[in-house]
Amino acid sequence: MIWLPGASALCWLAVLLLPWQPWRLREQLVPAATQASTTDSLADVRVLIPARNEASLLDGTLAAVLAQGPEITVVVVDDESRDHTANIVRAAGAPVTVIHGSSRPAGWTGKFWALQQAHGHSRRPLTLLLDVDIRPAPGTVAALRAKLEDQGGGLVAIMASLRMSDFWERLLMPAFIYFFRLLYPLELVNRRHSGVAAAAGGCVLLPTAPIDERDLFSRIRGELIDDCALAREVKASGRPLWLGVSRAVVSARPAQNLETLAAMVRRTAFTQPGNSAAALAICTVLMLLAFVVPLLALIVGGDAAVLGLLAWTGMSLSYLPTLRFYGCAPFWALLLPVIGLLYLAFSWQSACSTWRGQRAHWHGRVYVTGSATGSDS
Repeated sequence: MIWLPGASALCWLAVLLLPWQPWRLREQLVPAATQASTTDSLADVRVLIPARNEASLLDGTLAAVLAQGPEITVVVVDDESRDHTANIVRAAGAPVTVIHGSSRPAGWTGKFWALQQAHGHSRRPLTLLLDVDIRPAPGTVAALRAKLEDQGGGLVAIMASLRMSDFWERLLMPAFIYFFRLLYPLELVNRRHSGVAAAAGGCVLLPTAPIDERDLFSRIRGELIDDCALAREVKASGRPLWLGVSRAVVSARPAQNLETLAAMVRRTAFTQPGNSAAALAICTVLMLLAFVVPLLALIVGGDAAVLGLLAWTGMSLSYLPTLRFYGCAPFWALLLPVIGLLYLAFSWQSACSTWRGQRAHWHGRVYVTGSATGSDS
């Protein structure tokens, strides 16, 4: 069965040699944190922030946004919070406005119902969609605006730098971004005429006009993977995308344990392949070939071990740029087979929950997996 480790080694060689090189991190946004970048007017930008029971994060996020430059406008949607979110927004004063969100209609996800309600307020030519935990460094919004102008005014999104301090965060979070890039190679996302579309919903800048023209929020109101759905709509309209990474856009989420990280993955893991058992089966075969076969080959020994070592070397080399970018030690690359199996287990848990008719929980809301139906809790 030497062909199995041979196939695994060829898979990783292909990943390394693909023309678009999904393992590299060339698409980076580095804002010029100069005095000019934080004093230039941002009167053409409004920031929409949905907030549901996120009072502990809101102060720092508002401070980071207001430090971007003068005349920026911020609209926070208090999405039926049970904490003092609204009081924090009121205390911030102008130019921050709070909107009290109404109950979510059937068929809408909570985030996009909040954005739909905010869309009619404080209109500006550009709209920045920002998650409440995302904090941009000074000069970031100006850099996003410049990137949007350079690429033709479609959509610019940044994959925020996630917290990677504790063991489980270092084990799973760099891989979350790494696997995302294997599924959605950034170079292909950023090619205007490619069929690959993706975004990172935590930090997205786009012109306001297309939101109206295509009724964007309503069109994707039931999508659980809302950022990629938004990117597909923008690209389908003929407008370009730019998706990149940045150390200047960080998530302020507190430490997360294995269960909270697994829940984040399980929420959309089976939605990603379209809730298809066949697609999940194919994914399982590929993951076992990529991550398990090299280990088994090393145990078998002989020529199989040589091919298994080549495969393990290839996967490790492909992971190193991600670890380097996020300041993680190179030895984590050796654990990629274990990481891959954990993500595969999360995907199967997500699928089993769907098949049992169980619901997905997110931010205190209950959704039927793969749709926006369900109820609030």
